[in-house]
Amino acid sequence: MKEKRQLIRVVKAPDGEISLDFKGKKPGRGAYLCKNPECLAKARKSKALERALETPIPEAVYAELSERMEAADG
Repeated sequence: MKEKRQLIRVVKAPDGEISLDFKGKKPGRGAYLCKNPECLAKARKSKALERALETPIPEAVYAELSERMEAADG
């Protein structure tokens, strides 16, 4: 268990759009992911985000998550 501030929220908006929410304020169904590239790889392999949000996750969302994690790491 981690604090929400240590996690990245991926949101499925009511219109079906998938986006990242860094403030935790966007409306819609959310799934949380730790800010670790290993976490992202594991979630991607197991399709955890797809199951949590009940929709396919676009490649662009995974790319943005990866970029943000690398930027935070460096």
